[in-house]
Amino acid sequence: MTSNEKVNVLLVDDQPAKLLAYKVILRELGENLLRAASAREALEHLLKTDVAVVLIDVCMPELDGFQLAAMIREHPRFEHTAIIFISAIHLTDVDRLRGYEMGGVDYVPVPVVPEVLRAKVKVFAELYRKTRELGRLNAELEYRVKQRTLELESSTKRLLQSERLQGLALAAGKMGSWSWDTVNRECNWDAGQCRIFGLESGFLTGAVDDVRTLIHTDDWQGLRESLVGLTKDSQTCQIEFRVLRPNGEIRWCVGAAAASVDENGRVIQVSGVTVDITDQKQADERRTLLVREVDHRARNALAVVQSIVRLTKAPTIDAYQTAVEGRIRALSTAHALLSESRWEGASLDRLVDEELGPYLRADAARISMAGPAVILLPSVAQILAVVLHELATNAAKYGALSTGGGTISLTWKLSGSDLVMHWDERGGPAIRPPATPGYGTKVITASVEYQLGGSAVFDWRPEGLRFTMSAPLGQKAEGPLAGAAANATTTANSGRPRKAVMRGRRLLLIEDETLVGMMMHDTLTELGFDVIGPVNTLSGAAEAIKREDFHAAILDVNLNGEFIYPLADVVAARGLPFVFVTGYGAEGIDPRFAGVPVLQKPIEIDQLQSMFVVDENYLAEQPRRAGSRA
Repeated sequence: MTSNEKVNVLLVDDQPAKLLAYKVILRELGENLLRAASAREALEHLLKTDVAVVLIDVCMPELDGFQLAAMIREHPRFEHTAIIFISAIHLTDVDRLRGYEMGGVDYVPVPVVPEVLRAKVKVFAELYRKTRELGRLNAELEYRVKQRTLELESSTKRLLQSERLQGLALAAGKMGSWSWDTVNRECNWDAGQCRIFGLESGFLTGAVDDVRTLIHTDDWQGLRESLVGLTKDSQTCQIEFRVLRPNGEIRWCVGAAAASVDENGRVIQVSGVTVDITDQKQADERRTLLVREVDHRARNALAVVQSIVRLTKAPTIDAYQTAVEGRIRALSTAHALLSESRWEGASLDRLVDEELGPYLRADAARISMAGPAVILLPSVAQILAVVLHELATNAAKYGALSTGGGTISLTWKLSGSDLVMHWDERGGPAIRPPATPGYGTKVITASVEYQLGGSAVFDWRPEGLRFTMSAPLGQKAEGPLAGAAANATTTANSGRPRKAVMRGRRLLLIEDETLVGMMMHDTLTELGFDVIGPVNTLSGAAEAIKREDFHAAILDVNLNGEFIYPLADVVAARGLPFVFVTGYGAEGIDPRFAGVPVLQKPIEIDQLQSMFVVDENYLAEQPRRAGSRA
């Protein structure tokens, strides 16, 4: 841009008459005059062309001048554009400070004096031209910059100071500003700063201790050092700290400050802004917790699927595939319903419809259902999905749905805080009680009785199966730990080896997921261990630890929302090896147990097998020891 090239001057006012008056006043400057009757029209001009100076009426109907200035400053192209406010009303010092914070460089009162307005616009238009020209020529004429006149050095210094103040204003959205006069030792805060600190507007103090009481004790020293460290060579700083409001509330903030120095390089004033970032901090914490919980649920779900795959038995590959897919689909149905409610609960009506859907679509008249509206907790919904799937699958293979005339009646009711459900089959082939419980029977019994703390009764009548279950709908209340944890005097050894030696083969298994517990029980039994459990409640685990004779333990970290750590202390106090099982990451284990091996779900069988080594020498000595005692 040459010194004779015209620049664009944008005039913003909602009154056409005033726009025309400004145009007449500024016409003789010879610049390109752009007019906008609203904030929207002004922004459209700015997006299409570069503008040297913006004249903004403070009072406009949609967005006032301050708001428009803030929006202009947010765009990187216009962070240094000169903004002049025109106001027909009397502006207070607070109003002027607000305008300067938004990037304004000057004010013009109404009625406008033509000579004054032309002079102001001319100065900033010339400054814009010179700045653009300087940027273009800087690379070619770098050696001449050092020979610039004192006037150009002064102009550059003012420009840098303006950029620094504008940067502070842009660094904050909802913010407060303050200033500290180091000469008179006076601190002044605006309304926004007072609001962040929980004070009434107009806070003014000359005592450092008045401010110190409002800063968290752990953050005061760092904040003080940052501000004291401002010098002529380091005139800006930014730091994160916590505010301690008079009512005890803690707020997280980010502060930015800039120092002003005199001709001798002495700091005479420090000005700054404060941004409240508490909401952002809390959102980050919630996001971290959510990620951990999603990871935990995903691992648990994979562990359950793994258990289904390992526990399912079938005579052929096709039958095995069908059985596994059906059981996984039952879990998927429950997960889908829970996902719709963000894991707050699932409707029993919809769960029944989804699980029995294929049979209802085939012949809805053969299945009758009745019961009140019930919302199930996630843990209950997943178990009932498995129960309904196993009952329906059994009926389709061997029961009422295996013939053309069979019927099923499914009813449920609430009895106090318990859910009571009846499944009645009629009209199918004559049946007899099975010689040994099958997979479905074992899963239903273990899930209802052990995981939910309810009861499950199978009545194998000749005319058809009658199944009745009763289970609490809420989280099962746990009693005290029966004094077990209170007797612990030591904690786990942080140096526990990755492989622990067992003086015997009896393993205590504590796991609240029924299918996972069954899978681990069967696998450990196949490996030659004598397994006690699985135990799936904290009170049951405390009782088992107190009464059972075992040589090592596998402990689920989280049992229905309660941590196993007090009982881990008891096992450690007895000098017995143990490992943790968890759906969370290993980093989530209490630091006291940093040396304890961790099995993450889904569980690798090889890893499970390698956790314990049986002391064969000890086992070989047992008959001799028994004979000596005789």
